[in-house]
Amino acid sequence: MRVTAKTDYAVRAAAELAASPGGPIKGEHLADSQDIPLQFLEHILLDLKHAGIVRARRGAKGGYWLAKPAEDVSIAEVIRAVEGPIAHVQSAPPESITYKGSAEQLQTVWIAVRASLRSVLENISLAELVSGSLPTEVQELADSKDAWEAR
Repeated sequence: MRVTAKTDYAVRAAAELAASPGGPIKGEHLADSQDIPLQFLEHILLDLKHAGIVRARRGAKGGYWLAKPAEDVSIAEVIRAVEGPIAHVQSAPPESITYKGSAEQLQTVWIAVRASLRSVLENISLAELVSGSLPTEVQELADSKDAWEAR
């Protein structure tokens, strides 16, 4: 899986909002705190707003805040808000693609990859991310020596 800058920025901005449960946070503050280009961030925040993850208010006392508790927002939800479905193959869901011959089982592989991504991303809330208390299964995966090797 390739994590785009848009996805990375969206999750970081959402985490920043989750860590700031006080009033609205200015876009400039979010951009500065996470070193995200402001114009790019504003487009991301608009996507998050349309998905019902973020709320916004204009004006001197305006800014952005989470539309629901951080415990109720998964990383997968943030990713889908800015990128669409997780683990599509050539812009299509893997269950809609068929392969022939020696590649026939590739559809099953892509579906398994999607299930694996979901098992991590759907089970980590913004609250867990911010607090550092990741689910045991996720921490075990990350603690594996093999997980830290680039290939």
